[in-house]
Amino acid sequence: MPIPLTPVEIAAAREALVTLDPALARAHAHTPAFDWRVRTGGFEGLFHMIVDQQVSVASAAAIWARVSSGLDGAVTPERVLATDIAVLRGFGLSIQKATYGHEIARAQVEGRIDFDHLERLSDEEAIARLVAIKGVGKWTAETFLMFCEGRRDVFPGGDIALQEAIRWADGATLRPTEKQAWARAEIWRPHRSVAAHLLWGWYGAVRRGEVVLEEQPA
Repeated sequence: MPIPLTPVEIAAAREALVTLDPALARAHAHTPAFDWRVRTGGFEGLFHMIVDQQVSVASAAAIWARVSSGLDGAVTPERVLATDIAVLRGFGLSIQKATYGHEIARAQVEGRIDFDHLERLSDEEAIARLVAIKGVGKWTAETFLMFCEGRRDVFPGGDIALQEAIRWADGATLRPTEKQAWARAEIWRPHRSVAAHLLWGWYGAVRRGEVVLEEQPA
């Protein structure tokens, strides 16, 4: 189980980020204190993230409940591999997500990835192992390391919300590309995961109308 940053550690990291990069001052000022997001890790955590993608929060929760119930609460690689794709689809999964569940399970069973010891790998090595599995993209790998492993210096540069928040912070006209977002985040080391949480919080507050930007985003 990942060990999340404490509120004191998050507050200290936020202050450090503003010192490193004053462009984050507005985001810091407008975003209340937040908790570190923690999700179940391992095979179950990654499969759950795949299931959650591209559906509403409510739909994702309902589908996952059916998956867990249908597998008798044993969401393990062995149990998933022993469950036919058609049965997984009966739980509400698309054929693509059911197939990806099998691919992730097979990677664990065949030893191509070891979720029990993934923490021994560097962020870069862990991401490389994860994206080598069919169905696992870089954004999924990066957010898995953040939320399911509690890694503190990961930044998913391909995230559209983060790109937009960077644009607001920099007062730029264009949203940065994925590569540009990664490059922009270099200055935030070793607190890039906190920076991502901060920018997500700011983005959400703006979109909900809780915070008004001096210049409204396009």
